[in-house]
Amino acid sequence: MSTPEKVPVLTTMYLSLPLLAFLFNFALDFSNAVPQNPRGPRSSVTSCLTSRQVPYSVKGSVNYSSLSTPFNLRLPYQPAVITIPSTLDQVSYSVTCAAAAGLKVQAKGGGHSYASFSIGGQDGSLIIDMQTFSSITVDQSTFVAKIGAGQRLGNVALALYAQGKRALPHGTCPGVGIAGQALHGGYGYGSRSWGLTLDRIVALDVVLANGTQIHTTSTSYPDVFYAMRGAGNSFGIATYLYLSTVPAPTTVLSFSSDFSDSFHQVDIAAKGYAALQNFTLTSPAINSKLGFGVYIDTRGIIGLNGWCIDCSMLNLKNVILPGLISGFPGSKFTIQSYTWSQAVANIAGDPLSQPLGNAYTMHDTFYAKSIATRNSVPLSSAAIKNYLSYFVANEDGIPRIFSIMNLYGGPGSLINTPSPTSSAYSDRDSLWVIQNFARTPNGKPPFDPSLVSLVQGASNAVTSAQPDGMFQGYINYIDPLLTATQAAEQYYGAVTYSKLLGIKTKVDPGFLFWNPQAVGNSMAL
Repeated sequence: MSTPEKVPVLTTMYLSLPLLAFLFNFALDFSNAVPQNPRGPRSSVTSCLTSRQVPYSVKGSVNYSSLSTPFNLRLPYQPAVITIPSTLDQVSYSVTCAAAAGLKVQAKGGGHSYASFSIGGQDGSLIIDMQTFSSITVDQSTFVAKIGAGQRLGNVALALYAQGKRALPHGTCPGVGIAGQALHGGYGYGSRSWGLTLDRIVALDVVLANGTQIHTTSTSYPDVFYAMRGAGNSFGIATYLYLSTVPAPTTVLSFSSDFSDSFHQVDIAAKGYAALQNFTLTSPAINSKLGFGVYIDTRGIIGLNGWCIDCSMLNLKNVILPGLISGFPGSKFTIQSYTWSQAVANIAGDPLSQPLGNAYTMHDTFYAKSIATRNSVPLSSAAIKNYLSYFVANEDGIPRIFSIMNLYGGPGSLINTPSPTSSAYSDRDSLWVIQNFARTPNGKPPFDPSLVSLVQGASNAVTSAQPDGMFQGYINYIDPLLTATQAAEQYYGAVTYSKLLGIKTKVDPGFLFWNPQAVGNSMAL
């Protein structure tokens, strides 16, 4: 396929606020003018796709239901068309046919979007299902892995280890898609040692809004490379990701500790949390090999879980863990030594080998919200106590809501090493990232709306008690109830968002790549 037009190499562009205001008013008018009724333009888009031999599914097709069912059943939407391309040209045609028909576009990799943005975040979008882009190849000279955008984390972990005992930092759920996670962050217990999944990206193959296929790096289309790493769903369709792998560690020491005896003793638990935070920030024993999170739920459970990668068992046992749990009287810990492949399988809970596309049938029904705290402004004693008190006040013996506070920052963390200007990922000063989460008991609808208020209350318990906390959010734990402006503020901040807006108006002036919180749906911050 000949590309529709040559895209110039982009340079960093900053727009004045008056010009931004003009562009965004224009963009919003354009967006509002685009018909969103799936019955309207469907015939024209399907004719276009048929003429270009692009496989697709529409309502009434045998596979439409399985292709359009979201991971989060709380947020179902009806795409106008779902394409299932198997070639780069078919991806390009999917994009250009959607544009000609006035449809908005989103890609679906693993489909685990908390907000169902991978099926559009609205009715009537064109969804490009990337399930056939599934190859995983490790270059044995550079150890860069080329991974198709339809792959899932468990399969990636297995393939990398099989091709030279290589590894990547990534999340624990084996069914999560590599593309969505990597393009917007990607945290795992190895991230303090190796960075986020996003930080391992060295190149991307991307289809732009005009159908052009590009290979982007830090020197080739550098602004697209910047924007895709942190805001990918607003800028293009990633078809292949190139990630720099690391040697898989020889041993992983997996550890845990139970603090539940302190649950009803809020003063003691709060002092324990504060002591844990202080030890994390100040002890010379803490280094990048350590990764952990603290869990709490409304059953009255509090606990710590984590890894230490290629660590000294004696140092972990005699120095690090005693220091972390010193504020919780009587608490003990366990340590288990694993190989890398054993550790990844153990934490996954489900088989690492996972089906692709609509053959994957795992679903949930939930609402989540995140808080990213800062190294420069650790959690205050008041915020910690308010947070713990909230869970005690809402204890009812069942895990209606739970919270995981993962360590991102602290001494030596490679999450915080890259410059804030190196990518569109903005949480480079994070200390903790807190995910507050509520789901139905069986993971199926209906969803009790009161759970939304419970989750929001858990977040507010922290932020209201520390008004100077400069809190942000983590986009992979996306909150669909945020307005576009709130999302821009929490996930990017003013400086990054301004730069993204300039790039967006250059590479996607029609705002084709759209979801309710996409870059361009908010005015300048």
